[in-house]
Amino acid sequence: MLSLFDRNKTFKPRRKVEVGGSRYDLHKLAAEILKASLGAGNLREAVKVPDGYDANDWMSVNVVDLFNQVNLIYGSMCEECVERSCPIMNAGPKFEYLWQDVEVEKYKTATRLSAPKYVEVLMDWIDRQLADDAVFPSTPGKPFPENFRSIVKTICRRLFRVYAHIFHSHLDEVIACGAEAHLSTCFRHFIYFVQEFNLLPSKEFEPLKDLVSKM
Repeated sequence: MLSLFDRNKTFKPRRKVEVGGSRYDLHKLAAEILKASLGAGNLREAVKVPDGYDANDWMSVNVVDLFNQVNLIYGSMCEECVERSCPIMNAGPKFEYLWQDVEVEKYKTATRLSAPKYVEVLMDWIDRQLADDAVFPSTPGKPFPENFRSIVKTICRRLFRVYAHIFHSHLDEVIACGAEAHLSTCFRHFIYFVQEFNLLPSKEFEPLKDLVSKM
């Protein structure tokens, strides 16, 4: 099995902050703060809005990074997540996730999907949100929509489901890739972010409540 870091050589982020765009400097700042916080062993500091910056701007650049992190981790072990081994999208025997997207005819009602298909449509849905300038504006001075935080909450809720599936169904593969520490760091970053901005209710953490409670 290839290691995660071998696969990284060909794995491309699905979404990038445009170089020279209105939030590119903020994205670089977020990366610098994250690096410094990791070095200091205090990842909670990495998710806090820096003084003088808008909270929505800060959330927008961080959501891109969190999305890419989950996409990268899942992509490192997607060969093991197939319809045969993962016929439903779940997080252990007690939690099953159904997919719904009212803008797509066949998913207007909650639909049972295999895990790989669920993750595929989930990632595509998030990618569309991030690419939509009306939702994640890239034009300087263009305001965020009134429901921006609601959309971010939905994105985070769905990203958490991918983490929950990975921990319950594919942790052995991640360990075999030598990527357990990377998974742990990314998940901790994700949890600190959603807690900082109160983006998920505690009931959403239930499938991983023991892990989250130790953070």
